[in-house]
Amino acid sequence: MNFLRSKWIGFLAFLPAIASAQQVSYVQLKTADGVLEGVVSADGKVRTFKGIPYAAPPVGPLRWKPPQPVQPWAGVRKASEYGPRAMQGYIWDDMFFHDAGPSEDCLYLNLWMPAKPAVAKLPVMVWIHGGGFIAGATSEPRQDGGNLSKLGVMVVSMNYRMGIFGFLAHPELTKESVHHASGNYGLLDQVAALEWVKKNIATFGGDPDNVTIFGESAGSWSVSALMASPLARGLFHRAIGESGALLSATHPLSSRAQAEAAGLKFVAAAFGTTSIDKLRELPAQRVLDAAWKEPRPDFHPDVDGYFLAEDPVATFAAGRQAQVALLAGWNRDEGNWRDFFEQAEPTVENYVARVRAKLGPDADAFLKAYPATSVAEAKRAAQDFGGDQFIAHSTWRWIEMQRRTGGSAVYRYQFDQPRPPPVGAPPGTEALAVHSADIEFVFNVLSSKNLPWGPDDFAVSDMMAAYWTNFAKNGDPNGPGLPRWPAYGPGGVRAVMHLRAQPVVTTDDHRDRYEFLDRVGAAK
Repeated sequence: MNFLRSKWIGFLAFLPAIASAQQVSYVQLKTADGVLEGVVSADGKVRTFKGIPYAAPPVGPLRWKPPQPVQPWAGVRKASEYGPRAMQGYIWDDMFFHDAGPSEDCLYLNLWMPAKPAVAKLPVMVWIHGGGFIAGATSEPRQDGGNLSKLGVMVVSMNYRMGIFGFLAHPELTKESVHHASGNYGLLDQVAALEWVKKNIATFGGDPDNVTIFGESAGSWSVSALMASPLARGLFHRAIGESGALLSATHPLSSRAQAEAAGLKFVAAAFGTTSIDKLRELPAQRVLDAAWKEPRPDFHPDVDGYFLAEDPVATFAAGRQAQVALLAGWNRDEGNWRDFFEQAEPTVENYVARVRAKLGPDADAFLKAYPATSVAEAKRAAQDFGGDQFIAHSTWRWIEMQRRTGGSAVYRYQFDQPRPPPVGAPPGTEALAVHSADIEFVFNVLSSKNLPWGPDDFAVSDMMAAYWTNFAKNGDPNGPGLPRWPAYGPGGVRAVMHLRAQPVVTTDDHRDRYEFLDRVGAAK
């Protein structure tokens, strides 16, 4: 293979080379930390660099420490495979990974870019994967950024620490911290990845002054957290949230003291010690196994006083968040009516009875917000309530607060396109727009799932990819050939774009539900 020698790489951004045996195209690039060797797609349209370290491996004495700088390397580092995903157990059937497996050494990112960009500086889209802060990784096929990059953007994705490794708070960790904080290591990883982007992305042809963060579920919660955090200020310029925000009335964030107490109690019971030094000596799998036992402990972001100076609700209410344009929304079927009814038949009578048992004096107001006069309406109302509690209400609060205090445009959507049931599914299986079903549409990779997709699905995927990349380029999703998407709020009109085969714009037609949940603390 005829590669340009590293001493010349600083003069040229990219250099393709052909391996004669497999006809694989490679490309080398010099970064601040060393030379990387990526891959050019078979059609010659996309350049990809995978498994790039953006921080030092958080192992040994660096376990439960803020991310540390990368150690530069000599020679050429292969960047054609995904780095390991963060430590995690198996939990969701719809997650399939193409990496070497879980490892505590997980702080790697990936880049996709058009091989022949139309502009000198590409807008950058930084993706944050979901998984409830306990599972997930960037190596899922539905998160491949190649097709999205063909629309004239650079796509970056990163792994970050999760679960006990990413969010353990403990008094000893707080004491050793120069910031007097503990927990939120996974969110600090995300900041480190954004700092890497700011430092290095121009070398790849990206624009460090035009960065959009976007994510789904826990990734969307992360986007809201990064908007609230003073540590991320100036590292991004637009934000997209798909299903979720850390502004929930159902699950308010713990204070640092509460998180420390919970962490101390757990490690004492699980490991027979409260010493962080001893815990750092344990194998990562031993730590994970203890944290994965049922009932699984809850390791999530806390108001640590450093990454989050205060509860995000207070930050957004006061206008102290990042003043950037926001595009956010959720899916029509985030909830499941079966969870509401449990073992009971989904009748109107059972619906009303369960509401009265659960809500007591608030039941009448609930039934006004979630009415039902038939079995179909009872199932739909229960499904809507479950989705509102889980995802929609917190996202709605985020959108509303950003509209009031964010000083920038806001665009709201609801994803309505149902995912087709797989071939061979039981008769009567519903086609639903379930939680996370939007990911393959946004990335324009419906082929990542073996489902009987139809022309409408591909049209919706093309539309969403165009809206998302337009927003990254200009802070406005609108563009030629797309249905007009009005901003949310100007003139008092709260416009909602329903993303489906026949897209339609409505107003905030379920506002009464979210205002009710605000009043009663998301229905207890």
